[in-house]
Amino acid sequence: MPLDPRARRFLETLAAMNPPSALALSVEERRAGLAHLLGFFGEADEVAAVDQFELTTPQGALAVRAYTPLGVNVVDRVPGMLFFHGGGLVAGTLDTHDPICRALSNASGCRVLSVGYRLAPEHRFPAAIADGCAAVKWIAAHAEELYLDRERLGISGDSAGATLAAVVCHTMTAQGQVPLAFQFLLCPIMDLAAETDSRRSLAQGYLVDRDTLEHDLKHYLAPDSERADPRISPLRAADVSGLPPTVVHTAEFDPLRDEGQAYAERLREAGVRTRYRCHPGMIHLFYGMRGLIAYAGVAFAQMGEDIRSLLRPV
Repeated sequence: MPLDPRARRFLETLAAMNPPSALALSVEERRAGLAHLLGFFGEADEVAAVDQFELTTPQGALAVRAYTPLGVNVVDRVPGMLFFHGGGLVAGTLDTHDPICRALSNASGCRVLSVGYRLAPEHRFPAAIADGCAAVKWIAAHAEELYLDRERLGISGDSAGATLAAVVCHTMTAQGQVPLAFQFLLCPIMDLAAETDSRRSLAQGYLVDRDTLEHDLKHYLAPDSERADPRISPLRAADVSGLPPTVVHTAEFDPLRDEGQAYAERLREAGVRTRYRCHPGMIHLFYGMRGLIAYAGVAFAQMGEDIRSLLRPV
């Protein structure tokens, strides 16, 4: 279908401002820009409770913000979903993605645990992966005191946070230490060594462009890093057959669309129970701008239903 009219107006307004190339931005400007965009979410949803705590890892303490969905008592044992925020692994915070986590918690019925992992360039690859794995282990070990159903603990993220979630999920599965019940990947970056049709046709003018991706990689990776490394491009993992049930959502006008779809198809071929959905007429990060793009409200309901479907007995 055509580009959503509200998304089109947003993109036209952005283009009229003639913003500089992302490659010209400092890390601080990149972080401020993402925070500004996510300010368009509008009024955040009410949830039953929000609690913040720190977990201890070998690398230090990480902040975690836990969201209990409406209709659930804080001492009810419910499914849990770790969440890693987007921002190219250089931007984003617990605060920027607070409204997204609230909406996901209510929609999915999960207690969402947003993890404040370390960002580049202060902490380059693979620091975020180490933090993600440590967070999964800690939260799984403390599931009872966090009122989580340990048998229904999943992992999720958006954009580069979804990339991180996929890498952490694969690592945990391969190690066999912490069985995860599901993963939910929202507009993920899955192959930084490929040139897909959507990357070519949507390379400019659709919010996330080549320069944005290159800016973030420049700060996240060391110069000698190999982009085809599965810890950077999880679509290139040698074996995905043992992964838990998975939901992948993409957007029709997102340059990252094809690699997200390819990951879902690869999981299906490997026998992994998978649900894939491409949001028609949408751009990258549409879900974070609900105040401008009304369809985001519909999308959150679909995300929640797809996550709930993975938690039901087969």
